[in-house]
Amino acid sequence: MTIATIADRVRVALQTRQAGYPMEEVVGLCPDLTWHQVFMGIDHLSRTGQVRVTMNRKRAYMVKVL
Repeated sequence: MTIATIADRVRVALQTRQAGYPMEEVVGLCPDLTWHQVFMGIDHLSRTGQVRVTMNRKRAYMVKVL
């Protein structure tokens, strides 16, 4: 599976919610992908400006589609 395919699956899963998801929950949105694949997909999407990764007050990473 290519990184572009993985990134597309992650992006589609994230588009269901406007507020964003904690990074741990993103893994649950893509049960057919491993934690490592989801992380690589988020990294790719972040580097290409398709998602934003931020840290909330509880020091948890949040992922949101732009």
